[in-house]
Amino acid sequence: MRTRDFGRTGLRVSERGFGAWAIGGASFGAVPAEQALDALARAEALGCNFVDTAAVYGESEALLGRFLPGRRDRWIVASKYSGQPQGLTALVHEQLRRLNTDRIDFYQLHWAPRGKDEALFDELDALKRAGKLRFVGVSLRSAGDIDHVLARPGIDGLQICVSLLDPDPLLARLALLRARGVGVIARSVLKGGFLTGKYDAAARFTDPADQRREWEPARIRVLAQQARAFDFLAASAGSLHAAAIAYPLSFPEVSTVILSCKSVEQVEANLGGAPPDAMAPALLERIAQVQHQLGVSPASSGVRLWRRLKARIGIA
Repeated sequence: MRTRDFGRTGLRVSERGFGAWAIGGASFGAVPAEQALDALARAEALGCNFVDTAAVYGESEALLGRFLPGRRDRWIVASKYSGQPQGLTALVHEQLRRLNTDRIDFYQLHWAPRGKDEALFDELDALKRAGKLRFVGVSLRSAGDIDHVLARPGIDGLQICVSLLDPDPLLARLALLRARGVGVIARSVLKGGFLTGKYDAAARFTDPADQRREWEPARIRVLAQQARAFDFLAASAGSLHAAAIAYPLSFPEVSTVILSCKSVEQVEANLGGAPPDAMAPALLERIAQVQHQLGVSPASSGVRLWRRLKARIGIA
C-alpha cells in the first residue's frame, strides 16, 4: 500500500486507513473480539499503518490496546475527545491506559470548539508539550469550521467528510489546506455504504446498534438515487466502490482515507487490491458536473439549506 505525508508532521501514513468505529460494537452491531483482532492483523499485512478510533466507539480503544503490544511502532494511532465530563486531560490519560501506549500519534477534538470551549486548544498544546500527544487537530464538518480552526496556530491535521456526494468542504478550501500544509483525513468516503453499490432505495437498517437505523426511507431513496449517478465510474475503476475510494485520493491535499472495517472480508474489500490511481483531470471534471447536477457541489449556505430540505421531504 502506498503512503503519503501527513501534512508537515514528518509522519508517513498509508493511503487507506483502518476506521475502528465499527469494531467497537456500539454503533453497527456487536463484533467478536477475535474477529476484530483478525481484521486489524490483516490490515497490517496489507500495509495499513493508520488507525482512527475514539473513546466513544465502544470497545474500540480497548481492542487496540490488546492488538498493539509488540507492533506499536508499526502503527500511527489517532483518537479523539468528544466532550466527556471528566475533561480532556483526564480522558487522555484513560485512553493511554486503554490503548496500552505512552503516546497518541494524532489526537483530535471531535468538533470545532468555539467560545469558552476554545480553551481546549491550550489543553491540547500542554499535552503535546508533555509528550502524551505527538500531533493534534480537529475532526470537523464545514468550510467555516476549517476557517475557524486554521486561524489558530499549532494545528497539525484535520478530519473531514469527503466523498463523491460530499465534495464540500474539501473543494471549497483546497487552497487554504494546501497553504497551511496540514494533514487531511477523509472520512465517510463510502457514504454509509451507498457508494459501494451494496444498498438500493429499498434498503432498511433494523439492527438496534446500527447508527443508520433511524434513517428515513426518503433519505435512503435520495442517497440511492444520487449514488447511481456515479455508476459510469465503474468502467474506469472496476467498481463504484473502488471509484469512491479513489476520488478523495485524487487530491494530493488528502493524506489518507479511513474505511470502516469489522472483519477480514471488509478489510480485503476496503484495503486490499491494487492501490487506487488518481483520477484524470477530465474524469474529475465530469464528476464535478454530476455533483453540480445533483446539487452536492460547494455552494452557498442558502443552497445547502435547500438541499437539506429536499432530502428531508424526499425530493431527488
